[in-house]
Amino acid sequence: MTIRDVSNIFGFIGGLGMFLYGMHQMADGMQQTAGGKMKQLLGMLTSNRLMSVILGTAITIIIQSSGATTVMVVGFVGAGVMNLSQAIGIIMGANIGTTITGWVVSLSQLGTAMAVLKPVFYAPLMVGIGALLILFLKKQKDHIAGEILVGLGLLFLGLDMMSSSISVYSDAPIFGKAFTLLGGNPLLGILIGILVTLILQSSSASVGILQTLAISGVVTAPAAVYICLGENIGACSTAMLSALGGSRDAKRASIMNLIFNLVGAALCVAFAFLFFTMNPRIAMWKVTAVQISIFHTTYNILKTVVQYPFADQIVKLSGLLVKEKPEEKEEEQEDDEAAVTLKHLDERIFRSPAFAIETASLEIQHMGITALGNVKRSIDALLTGNLHEVEDVYKVEKTIDHMEKMLTEYMIRIENLSLTEHQKVVVNNLFYSVSDIERVGDHAENLAELAKYLVDHDLNVSETGIEDLEEISKVVFKSFEYAIEARKTGNMDAVRKVSQYEDEVDNLEEELREKHIERLSRGECVPSAGIVFLDILTNLERISDHAYNLAGYVKNEM
Repeated sequence: MTIRDVSNIFGFIGGLGMFLYGMHQMADGMQQTAGGKMKQLLGMLTSNRLMSVILGTAITIIIQSSGATTVMVVGFVGAGVMNLSQAIGIIMGANIGTTITGWVVSLSQLGTAMAVLKPVFYAPLMVGIGALLILFLKKQKDHIAGEILVGLGLLFLGLDMMSSSISVYSDAPIFGKAFTLLGGNPLLGILIGILVTLILQSSSASVGILQTLAISGVVTAPAAVYICLGENIGACSTAMLSALGGSRDAKRASIMNLIFNLVGAALCVAFAFLFFTMNPRIAMWKVTAVQISIFHTTYNILKTVVQYPFADQIVKLSGLLVKEKPEEKEEEQEDDEAAVTLKHLDERIFRSPAFAIETASLEIQHMGITALGNVKRSIDALLTGNLHEVEDVYKVEKTIDHMEKMLTEYMIRIENLSLTEHQKVVVNNLFYSVSDIERVGDHAENLAELAKYLVDHDLNVSETGIEDLEEISKVVFKSFEYAIEARKTGNMDAVRKVSQYEDEVDNLEEELREKHIERLSRGECVPSAGIVFLDILTNLERISDHAYNLAGYVKNEM
């Protein structure tokens, strides 16, 4: 081995490092840029499977990683954000979306006469501009744009370096023999593809390396086909590892991804082996990077088209392969609201900060609904004197406190992710929202204690007082319901309604307080019960204040 050979090995390793780092940097920047759109994409999830396929394709193109998409799908299924029927569509789309990276790599294989159009021609400029944006501009969106440019530039420079290091050996007999062997043995070709993808943990990266070898003219058509199939199967490993220790549905989602790719590979191998056996001359053809991109995209589209009608069968098969354990059934029956929240706050979703934030928002809405239910329960206890309702309020209050702790810990972890300025604002507001909802839970507990006090001391609120409490309670309920609606939809009409109801509660509280004092002065109410009545008004008015705060946070994010 000469010093030149050592230099070429170093060049290939360095190029591979630049390529992988560039891909990672570009994907990270793309995810941050797309953060604001992720909520809209998640909102498009419906029972329409075709829409799920399109959505899976779009998300994977945006975040530049089918592995990240499928891992998030596993997380969403485990979190109950989407069902398995929606998940299979997203998985199919992710396999199509991942082929976009191959087309980016293919751009480097333009003719010498078109050198000016080669991405590598502009790669140093991309890195330079990107570095300047990162170093000298202060706005975060400029930094993100810089990261994307640096990542893209390094990706193309790395590809060029790998290609240059290999091209001098393109005529070496070992390459011809190796790829002839791989082309003649489908299982070996698939195994190589799986192993490379397992090592790199990225099918896009492994396809990119195959295309780099193809640029040097050493890859035969059968070898390219079989290795590509193996790379698609190997990409399932990320989601499989992610599902370990997860819920049954999370494991089923990862198995569906594996089934989808195994069936597709089996059908393609059968057809390709027959085709290349009948056409030995074509089997000796050397393929280009562009041809690999064409095959990779066509294969994943056809794989989806063929298996799309059988999506429900894939879902059912996953259920047969991943059976439910008896202890899981017991856990489901014993689940309370806090346990459900813990199940939903899945760490896999951290791979996309935007989705992690949206999941936190969904669980905060769930916490808000739980707190509102407890307020209604406590008011019912006040109006009816039902002490069973009081005990239920105490139990649910413990759940709300537990939810607050889990959500706070979850959002602290989100805060440490790479966030845009707007995402940081949203996370801060979600922190405040959790605190406000927890305080509402405390007020519900206060109201339950007042109900118990009335029963224990055999005190009664007058009929007029009961009517007044019913009147203000309905307005408070409306205020809080619209606050939750505002967080859910971001609708400014809901925010305005909260403000209107808050004003109405303030006016009612003042009016009812004055009326009650008049009743006390006329001796129509027992003073002890009168003090309880005033405390009830205070707690209801503060619940309305917290609803107003919740709506204000949403307004702040617009």
